[in-house]
Amino acid sequence: MGDILFQLTSFILLFGMIFAIYFFVQALVSRPRQSNSIEQKLDKIIELLEKDKRE
Repeated sequence: MGDILFQLTSFILLFGMIFAIYFFVQALVSRPRQSNSIEQKLDKIIELLEKDKRE
């Protein structure tokens, strides 16, 4: 009975670590897109403000 509990615990920890790594990598990959879109929005706002100054 103890062997089964040990194996189940080991498998749960193994799968938990795999999922944690997967979600960590996925979060790292998706972040540059968000910051890039924010930079693009800020650039657009700056352009519009500069146009207002000229007029």
